[in-house]
Amino acid sequence: MRPRGVRARLIVTLIGLVALTCAVLGIGSYAYVATSLRAQQLNAARELTTYNVAVLAVERLPASATRTDLVASHLLDGFASRGILGTIVDFGDGNPFASNLVAAGMADQLSSALRAIVATGDVGYERTSLGDQPLLITGARRPPAGPAFYFLFDGTDVEGAILRLGQALLVGGILLVLLAALAGRAMARGLLTPVRDAAAGAERIAGGDLSARLDAAAGDEFGQWAASFNRMAASLEAHVSQLREAQAREQRFVADVSHELRTPLTALVAEASLLREHLASLPGGPRRVGELLVADIGRLRSLVDDLMEVSRFDAGSEHLEVTEFDLAAFVRAAVSARLPSARVSLPAGPPRVATDPRRLERVLGNLLDNARLHADGRDVEIEARLEPDADGRHELLLSVADRGPGVPAAELPHLFERFRKADPSRHLGGSGLGLAIAEEHAHLLGGTLTGSLRRGGGMRFELRLPVTGPLPGGDAAVTDEDDAAGHRESHRDTGP
Repeated sequence: MRPRGVRARLIVTLIGLVALTCAVLGIGSYAYVATSLRAQQLNAARELTTYNVAVLAVERLPASATRTDLVASHLLDGFASRGILGTIVDFGDGNPFASNLVAAGMADQLSSALRAIVATGDVGYERTSLGDQPLLITGARRPPAGPAFYFLFDGTDVEGAILRLGQALLVGGILLVLLAALAGRAMARGLLTPVRDAAAGAERIAGGDLSARLDAAAGDEFGQWAASFNRMAASLEAHVSQLREAQAREQRFVADVSHELRTPLTALVAEASLLREHLASLPGGPRRVGELLVADIGRLRSLVDDLMEVSRFDAGSEHLEVTEFDLAAFVRAAVSARLPSARVSLPAGPPRVATDPRRLERVLGNLLDNARLHADGRDVEIEARLEPDADGRHELLLSVADRGPGVPAAELPHLFERFRKADPSRHLGGSGLGLAIAEEHAHLLGGTLTGSLRRGGGMRFELRLPVTGPLPGGDAAVTDEDDAAGHRESHRDTGP
């Protein structure tokens, strides 16, 4: 498996490089030393073999020597005094002579290849073992046609030295790998400390602490990186500060304008109420002017009320007042007051929910006003039902669906933006704040408000709100199946 994380990859890479280096150098060193030691032993053995056969054997044995001649010459004792472990003498009669038990044990194990080389008059050798004892065997024939001599040399010292060399190289390699792991860890810690600091600084900035800075004292590339990060953070802090100041000025402006308009608007509303009472007594032209004036004052009052509500949300002065109430009665009352022609589907029985009824009425009312303005007299369907959530509690699903013209798909991400209208050229009396205010109330209640296009035209707005209490399930929905097929979480603002 590929290691995860830069630190792990650095450590594994360093360990791998050290291990590879140790393996290459260790294997090379082992092979070179082993070959050299064995070559030294072989050269010494060949020289001694040549001297024993070409000099000593020629001096002490006749060309047609027999076993009796060999024993009488005491030649084997001379071989043993020169460090030879054992000697095998082959007279060609199928019954070789062995100087001791070691030689006797190897007499029948001489390879045919070695015998063939010796038969040609050359010096031959082979490496073998007797039990756990390594042996080097050399062989030569007494010139011109005497018996063949095979000398056994003990290879314990040479092979033991080679074995100890291999063990030392292996232990050294393991120690180097462990040291590489420790060094890699320390190096990775040193290299990644600036990265961790940068990540921590970025997290602080993401959490809203724009004063986060990095230590740029290092004179290397990390120091340059930290300096660039600090410049970026300072620039971001300045821009965010400017945006916050601009937003605060905008909020103060909206709040001040709304507040300043309340006093003259209250007077205008009162005057419009008096004028409405006398409209019937006015002639046609003045009556029309009076009707328009009364309607415009009503829209102005609605706009100012919406602005005041938005300013309260911006100021964070809105609070919940949770009470328990009858859901069916609540929905019927809201629909009767806003859009009596809408079709309503409610849960069976008398379900009760616990939430803030005033804010829930504001959400439902704005959705009903939006449907009334844009459905142009077409069908509007309201559905309320209760569903279990993942925690075993209940969730209120409240939807308002219409068959109006809908909005272009490109407008879906902007449905709940303030003062956003899908078609600004349509003068339907909306301020562009209705859906934005509905979403603010939904969030304050802990729910979500989404919108989607319906197949066949129209919009569907859906509020999902957590509620509490042992609540019964709802009736089947009256909305079309195409609602589910066309559903996509989105936003729309053609606000009332």
